[in-house]
Amino acid sequence: MTLDRLRPVANKGLEPFVDLSVRLGLTPNAVSVLAIGVALLAGGTFVLAGTDPVWYVAGAVLVFVNGWLDLIDGALARRLDVESRAGDFLDHVLDRYADIALLAGLSAGVGRYALGFAAVTGVVMTSYLGTQAQAVDLDRVYGGLVGRADRLALMGVGATLAAVFPGPIRGMTVVGWLLAVFAVVGHVTAIQRFYYAYRALTA
Repeated sequence: MTLDRLRPVANKGLEPFVDLSVRLGLTPNAVSVLAIGVALLAGGTFVLAGTDPVWYVAGAVLVFVNGWLDLIDGALARRLDVESRAGDFLDHVLDRYADIALLAGLSAGVGRYALGFAAVTGVVMTSYLGTQAQAVDLDRVYGGLVGRADRLALMGVGATLAAVFPGPIRGMTVVGWLLAVFAVVGHVTAIQRFYYAYRALTA
């Protein structure tokens, strides 16, 4: 399961937004910064959702906007022919901060800090193993159970469900279960990526 494989399909729908970005004079880095700003807002709404579940709907919308902007910055860089290692580096750093802000907001809103910590470490390690493979002269690894596109989709859907079903389900809220899924699946994905890279290095 990884929506990252559908990026070529999504890219076809990006053209109007890339055109708009060009007309507005936005740079890929500016779009990346805008994306992290949206992610921080989403994290804040998830904290507020701890007292009023309606905020989960706003958070879900912001999560999807963050994911869309994350696609636009790369497409815009290709359109303007300004792709660079510096831009790629900035994008990945900001994506990790975005992931942390979103998961921290979700965990703070429901007071599940241990699950939040496990989810954050799983997500960060997944991304780290993906790029670390490239650092040792392998291809960047996007495979595994859950990639970033999958996480954002699950977050958006999960937050929407949390607004509809705010009460506990078998001892935890929807958000609590979502964090548990990210904690388990994140670390499993990290191990998968480690195995792929280590096997390639020792073959």
